[in-house]
Amino acid sequence: MLTVLPIRYVADVAASRHFYAGLGLIFQADVGVDVWAQLAADAGAVGIHDATVSQGRPPGTTELGFATDERLEDIAERLARSGYEYDLVDENFGRSIRVTDPDGVVIQIQEIDHVAVRSSATATRGKPA
Repeated sequence: MLTVLPIRYVADVAASRHFYAGLGLIFQADVGVDVWAQLAADAGAVGIHDATVSQGRPPGTTELGFATDERLEDIAERLARSGYEYDLVDENFGRSIRVTDPDGVVIQIQEIDHVAVRSSATATRGKPA
């Protein structure tokens, strides 16, 4: 199942987490680390990502993303059958598929590995921006 998970790249994860919690979203502590917070809503979630470790995405940008509990290979097969090219990418949080929609916007479908998230967060602590 896909969960809508837009990713908001921010300058201050804690401040943004506090803001979105004030809107009524619920912080999911089990997937939270210093550089990433995920907040759930009734119909989806929002990911808050520290822009300084985002591989070039500046604060204030937002990426349309989805989290999945389905195998990425199954999604990749459906995309290929439908004629869409994609990239299967090893990320510092697990794996993802990057596919371009008809308007040229890259969409990310994430398979989040909670162990990899925590290891990545530990490795980035203390590194300069």
